[in-house]
Amino acid sequence: MSERYLPIEEHGIIGDLRTTALVGTDGTIDWYCPSRFDAPSLFASLLDADRGGSFSLRARTATRPKQLYLPDTNILLTRFLGREAVGEVIDFMVPETSSVAAPRDLLVRRARAVRGRAEFVLDCTPAFDYGRARHQVRLVDGVGAVFTSSAGRFVLRVQPGVALRLTDGADGGSGGPGVTAEFALEDGEQADVVLEWRGDVRPLVEGEVDEMFDRTSDYWQRWSAGSRYRGRWREVVQRSALTLKLLVYHPTGALVAAPTTSLPEAMGGGRNWDYRYAWLRDAAFTVYGLMRLGYLEEASAFMDWVQRRCEAADAERDVSIMYAVDGSDHIPEQVLDHLEGYRGSRPVRVGNNAVDQRQLDVYGELMDSVYLYNREVPISWDLWTALSRRLDWLADNWDTPDEGVWEVRGPRQRFTYSALMTWVAYDRAVRLARYRGLPAPTERWRRLAAKAYRFVQEECWDPDLGAYTMYPGSRTFDASLLVMPLVKFAGPTDPRFLSTLDKIGDELVADSLVSRYAIDGHDGLVDDEGTFNLCSFWYVEALTRAGRLREARLTFEKMLTYANHLGLYAEEIGPSGEALGNFPQAFTHLALISAAVNLDKALNS
Repeated sequence: MSERYLPIEEHGIIGDLRTTALVGTDGTIDWYCPSRFDAPSLFASLLDADRGGSFSLRARTATRPKQLYLPDTNILLTRFLGREAVGEVIDFMVPETSSVAAPRDLLVRRARAVRGRAEFVLDCTPAFDYGRARHQVRLVDGVGAVFTSSAGRFVLRVQPGVALRLTDGADGGSGGPGVTAEFALEDGEQADVVLEWRGDVRPLVEGEVDEMFDRTSDYWQRWSAGSRYRGRWREVVQRSALTLKLLVYHPTGALVAAPTTSLPEAMGGGRNWDYRYAWLRDAAFTVYGLMRLGYLEEASAFMDWVQRRCEAADAERDVSIMYAVDGSDHIPEQVLDHLEGYRGSRPVRVGNNAVDQRQLDVYGELMDSVYLYNREVPISWDLWTALSRRLDWLADNWDTPDEGVWEVRGPRQRFTYSALMTWVAYDRAVRLARYRGLPAPTERWRRLAAKAYRFVQEECWDPDLGAYTMYPGSRTFDASLLVMPLVKFAGPTDPRFLSTLDKIGDELVADSLVSRYAIDGHDGLVDDEGTFNLCSFWYVEALTRAGRLREARLTFEKMLTYANHLGLYAEEIGPSGEALGNFPQAFTHLALISAAVNLDKALNS
């Protein structure tokens, strides 16, 4: 079965700031949800090679594909190297910006012969609505093909010389009709193909794709030039920033955790989740990372999004831990039984029942990001009052059990990390009120911060183990506690923290790879999982702050070898160094940025 699926790491990503597509090194788009991240898929052969749908454009005789991004952009180039010829495919989507409304829902592919006479093959066989909606296709002279279904329609526009012909479900390999074409390009020639969701049935105009390419290239290069990081790892940091930017839903400012669903955390296992939503925690940390590089526009958009979520919260439930990109918290989880899953890893899920969980740590991450944002741009009175109401809710609930940062599906506990972030929430609120002179019940907040602090020190510290544990009475080490010095809870050389750092190093770290905790069934699941890239970069930063710079740098450099050929990371790393989990993951790239910035600063001091 594995030969029917590219490795997760053999992909690049393109996007238009509303959705993304994954492009494999073989020239196949095997994941694409039109219009928005969490829309039903049009191409999903990543989750079912037979029924998921795909869009392939490749050079026929090539034996060695290579991928790279054009400098400082999210324009992807896939080269097909052959003995007699070299062909390449350029893939991009035109970004939507505040100043220019992009042509909507365009996916552009340009084939080009670089050396010799390159022969190309195009196959487009969609599977609307995760493969649940049947479709029809008709050829249109001078235009290309029109695909229609009850779930939507799109136009595949091709330039003259690309002669499409119909395929049945068997030829298309996806259970439905499609189109295919074979064409040759001489040295220096190129051919354009444009997929437009809900597009007009019209031919490509000469120079149209050139204009879209120039607009896209200019946008990304201008955006990249806004970074103020000039350190040792500029290329990997900038690629992480560009990746994070792709995961922002521009119309609302929401930032998704990852653009995919159900990529497994262990091959064949059941830890397959839908990450196409905006977690408050992930988004807050990510905005912090972009602010560190000087990108305030994204932080401002996120603050507006947060304000709307806080204002809409009710007294009983308060804010949700995650939202759809439009702000809805109605994202019920369902299983798509008709899809076999990546390499047979079932179930395939859409939606996420974790939306109903209680994760008290999100208030700390949220307040920390607001506090840091206020250093650059003073927050509004309306945002302050909305946040104050949320802190009132937390005051009555912070000492109750929850599912915690790792979203366990087992029994609720009073997790150490949740109490730690409660302290962060009230500490930052007090600091912000004092700095801005904002009215607030600061004495009450100070008392709550002190209670949370004492709870961590008195209940969550195990003197026999010499470490903070996952929750009181637990003997499980938790990599999330590596953030203690990052959020200023503990000094970087505090004896208790250093002892915990050593215990985590002994128990959860293998070379540079860090597990989030020992799999012992406490999280309600028995399947195994890979090591967490997020935790590895947290480990680097903890070592940096503890002054162990040689170890920190070596760990960081080793972690860079686990990125894919484009500098992208999935959520986890498997036993053989393979990528596992949803891809690419925002939280990992945020942690990389933070680790790089702080390590670079420490090495320069």
